[in-house]
Amino acid sequence: MSLNPQYEDIGKGFVQQYYAIFDDPANRANVVNFYSATDSFMTFEGHQIQGAPKILEKVQSLSFQKITRVITTVDSQPTFDGGVLINVLGRLQCDDDPPHAFAQVFMLKANAGTFFVAHDIFRLNIHNSA
Repeated sequence: MSLNPQYEDIGKGFVQQYYAIFDDPANRANVVNFYSATDSFMTFEGHQIQGAPKILEKVQSLSFQKITRVITTVDSQPTFDGGVLINVLGRLQCDDDPPHAFAQVFMLKANAGTFFVAHDIFRLNIHNSA
């Protein structure tokens, strides 16, 4: 495989679609469809998870209902196997909590003309200033 010349459009389109589903409480469980049953990894606030069923458990365990998100930047790079590496920076607010900056990295792997999330790393950007 070679570099995908549409990596920027793929990255931005994926981010828009992913967060539209994740941020809708009635639709949130459907983010599992972006992941492979066995070949996807997620690190959520330092907690390592493998496979779509476990990722779904994590998503469903999140206690907030309402989420408001503002995306600051989406940076994408092509990978030599036809995939796309995506870095997202933004701010989010869950329910009545104060807003926080966040970073999320996705590695999309090509699979039969489509993509799945092979790697997903999420972290709130909270600094210990003590």
